[in-house]
Amino acid sequence: MSAPKEADDVKLVASLFSPEEKILQEVIVELQAAYGVTDWVSPPLFFDRTRYYEKEMGWPLHRRFVSFQRLIRPEAIVDIKLQTNELEKRYLQEGKRKINIDPGYVALERLVLATGKNYTHRIHLSKGIYADLTLVFHQRSFQTLAWTYRDYAEPVVIGYFNDIREHYKNQLRGLNG
Repeated sequence: MSAPKEADDVKLVASLFSPEEKILQEVIVELQAAYGVTDWVSPPLFFDRTRYYEKEMGWPLHRRFVSFQRLIRPEAIVDIKLQTNELEKRYLQEGKRKINIDPGYVALERLVLATGKNYTHRIHLSKGIYADLTLVFHQRSFQTLAWTYRDYAEPVVIGYFNDIREHYKNQLRGLNG
């Protein structure tokens, strides 16, 4: 029989994209007010692996990944996703989103994204929010899965998450704040 054990705290991360770089900067500030300071912000990127959002949001789309200094409980991702959905609503223009925020977390074993969309590989957590297992850590690097979004499968993005994981691992060891 297995003995239940509480999970470690995890590293909150988010992907943001918008047709306006200015909105990205504003939302990062709002996220910091809610979840504490960021300890890493990606360089400016283009969200160009799919045109899925073009009709709603426009084109081109600017992207940033962020990670936060303060660790969270894994189950907190449900409320964080609901809160980021509300933040997205504040930026609606004529019923269309101007910002997409995908929160998730890095654990030593995995990258999980939170979503309101059910699918075969997604596990319902609560309040209509699902956990999307996006990357798994194996053989010293994050690895993709059959359903991993193409943009998360890019080597540069995997490198970002490997670096975030290393920082997180050091946080758990008490080697940095």
